[in-house]
Amino acid sequence: MPAETPTSLLTVFLLGVSLGLTACAATCLPFIGTLAFGKAGGRRAGLVDTGLFLGGRLLAYAMLGGLAGLVGAGFVKWLAGGLGNLVIGGVACLTALLLAAPPQKHHAVCGRPQKLASFPPFLLGVALTLIPCAPLATLLATAAAGPSAGQGALLGLVFGLGALLTPMLVLIPACASLGGHLRGDQPWLAGLLRQGAAVVLLLIGCRRIATLSPLAALLVLLCVLLAALLMHWRRWRTPRAPVFPLVFRAGAD
Repeated sequence: MPAETPTSLLTVFLLGVSLGLTACAATCLPFIGTLAFGKAGGRRAGLVDTGLFLGGRLLAYAMLGGLAGLVGAGFVKWLAGGLGNLVIGGVACLTALLLAAPPQKHHAVCGRPQKLASFPPFLLGVALTLIPCAPLATLLATAAAGPSAGQGALLGLVFGLGALLTPMLVLIPACASLGGHLRGDQPWLAGLLRQGAAVVLLLIGCRRIATLSPLAALLVLLCVLLAALLMHWRRWRTPRAPVFPLVFRAGAD
């Protein structure tokens, strides 16, 4: 009934808050916190990563709610079959590979962006919604019992807004700020922080994949390591062009 809609949305919002204030930080911080710390971009970069990460989660919750409303209860059972661990592990391994790649500085002339693009935090935000914990399972079951995909998407969006009230709003910038301070005080640590964070992300990503198939996790681990070695080998083999400084003379045209 229409009169029940505000109460239902409030209940869904509070359900999202219960997730954001409890399981969210424990589940997500090892992934996004490690990435922010390894990038060592400072507090401002950490705030950007926080926005991208939480934006990915919000979009994913709305999409999951819509799919549950469209497909029905079968979608909830399918999602609980382990797909989430596979996606989370794959995204974590991809992020580790990007983090371990040789850094490329911002080009002042052509404006080429840095090597690590903004999509890894966003992808991590999307992927880390795919484990149906108790609050999310309740949301999806409610959406699946609803009359349409649109209502399911609305419930997912309201749930996601509640889940945005999370300690991650503070923890992600704190990790980035800590990494930035370490890099600023000891510049030689920049590469070590980046490579160390990549190793951590690779290991926890493979651990997620191993819950479904240990052999697949081993293959992914070997492929990522081989790809990282190839990227560094190409950098070592690429000759560096000499740099000729421009000299401007007074009176010259």
